[in-house]
Amino acid sequence: MLCLDCDEYQRWMRQAEYTLRSTRADMDIGAYAWACFKAQQAAEYDLMALLRALGKPAFGHNLVALFNELAGLCPAAGGELRFCIGYLDKMYLTPRYPDALAEGVPYERYTEEEAAKALECAERVVGWVKSCSPCQ
Repeated sequence: MLCLDCDEYQRWMRQAEYTLRSTRADMDIGAYAWACFKAQQAAEYDLMALLRALGKPAFGHNLVALFNELAGLCPAAGGELRFCIGYLDKMYLTPRYPDALAEGVPYERYTEEEAAKALECAERVVGWVKSCSPCQ
C-alpha cells in the first residue's frame, strides 16, 4: 500500500484518539448514548484517516461504505471486525436525536453494555487501521 499523505493520516488519527478518550470519559459518568455516538465517530475518523492517506475520497458517515473502500486494500481481521463496523454504523443518529426513537430519549435507552461494546468495536477498528497503514 502506497502512503500518499502521512501527515493527513496522523491528523485524523489524533482526532480519533482524542475522541476515544472522550468516549471513555462519557462511560465513566454514565453518558452511554454519547459514548456510543463518539465510538462511531472515532471509527469514522480512523477509516477516513487511512482513506485520505491513500489519496482516496473519504466523505460521509456510512462506516460500512468507508470500510468497503478499504477492505480490498487490507485484509479484514475476520467477522468480528465486520460486525463492529455494522454495530458502530448504527450509532450515528439515534444516540443524538430524541425523535429518532418512538418514545423516550436516547440517554434513557442506551446501556453500559452497549457503550462498552461500542468502545471495544472502535478500538478494534483503530487496531485494524493501524495494522493496515503504511504511515506507522
